[in-house]
Amino acid sequence: MNTIDTINAASLREDIPQFRPGDTVKVHVKVVEGSRSRIQVFQGVVIARKGGSGVNAAFTVRKVSFGVGVERTFPLHAPTIDHIEVITRGDVRRAKLYYLRDRHGKAAKIKEKRDTK
Repeated sequence: MNTIDTINAASLREDIPQFRPGDTVKVHVKVVEGSRSRIQVFQGVVIARKGGSGVNAAFTVRKVSFGVGVERTFPLHAPTIDHIEVITRGDVRRAKLYYLRDRHGKAAKIKEKRDTK
């Protein structure tokens, strides 16, 4: 391994759960306001994942807040992310769910994946 790979391997996180586009997640983000720090929760649907599993990986979460669509893109291995919770698994057939931006109400709903035994 060269020097860049060893530096990147040191900054990778091990506590990231498996999630895919269509899943509903809660992202707990550390927010620093002045001298105080707190945890802010952003819950929504994962509409995209980019960058594979390396240090440059990122994912986009979308939610509707007070009738306005809000999207946030988080670096997957960022130290500002406290932890990620997977709430529900979505049943989708696309890797990028950008079409949800044009849908409102029940049309923007994603089917829940059922566990088969």
